[in-house]
Amino acid sequence: MSNNTTFKSAISNIEFPEHDRVSGKTIRTSILNLILEDFPDFDVNDSISVQELNVYREKYISKFLQTEISQLSKLEKDVVRSLGDDTSFVAKVEEEVDTRNYGQIVADKVAAFGGSWTFIIAFFIFITIWIGSNVIIFTNKEFDPYPFILLNLILSCVAALQAPVIMMSQNRQEEKDRERAKKDYMINLKSELEIRMLDDKIDHLVMHQQQELIEIQKVQIEMMNDILNRIK
Repeated sequence: MSNNTTFKSAISNIEFPEHDRVSGKTIRTSILNLILEDFPDFDVNDSISVQELNVYREKYISKFLQTEISQLSKLEKDVVRSLGDDTSFVAKVEEEVDTRNYGQIVADKVAAFGGSWTFIIAFFIFITIWIGSNVIIFTNKEFDPYPFILLNLILSCVAALQAPVIMMSQNRQEEKDRERAKKDYMINLKSELEIRMLDDKIDHLVMHQQQELIEIQKVQIEMMNDILNRIK
C-alpha cells in the first residue's frame, strides 16, 4: 500500500512516488538557491522529486563550469593589463626628454672633448710645436724662451677653465643618474608588488577551485546515492 503512495511536487505540482520525495531541508544551499531563483515561493518545508532535484544539480554544475571559465579569462586579462602597465616606467627611462640649457650642452661637449684621445693627441702636438718652435726654429728670436713661461700660463688658464666645466657636466650627470636610479627602484618595486599580487591571485584561484570541486563531488555523490537507492 505504501508503494502506491504519492506526493505532489511543490514546483511542478506533478505527483511522484513517495520514495522519490526530497524535502527542502535536505537540499544543499547552493542548489536550493537555484530553485528559489525559478520558484521564489518554494519553502524548505516543501518537497520535490529526485528527478527534479537532479535537474537542478546538473544546472548547478553547468553554471559552475561556465562561471569558472569566465573567471579564468578575467584573471588572465587582469594579469596582462597589470603587466602591460610596466612599460610606462621603462619608456620614461629609455625616452628621456633633453631639458639641458645652452650652458649645460656646452659643458657636456667640453667635458666629452677634454676626456678624449683627440684632445690628448692635439694638445701633445700643440706643446711639441710650441717647444720646437722656440728651441729650434726661432733660435735667436724665440717668443717664449725656456722655461716657457707663456706656455705654462696658457696651460694654467686651460686647466682653470676646464676643471669647473667638467665639474658642471659631472654634477648634471650625477643628477641624471639619481633620476635613473629612482626610476629603476620604482620599476623593481612595482614588479615585486605585481609578483606578490599574482601569487595571491594564484593561491586564491587554487583554493576557490578546490572548494568548488569538493562541492561538485558532494553533489555527484548525492546523485549516485539516489540512483543506488532507486535501484534497491
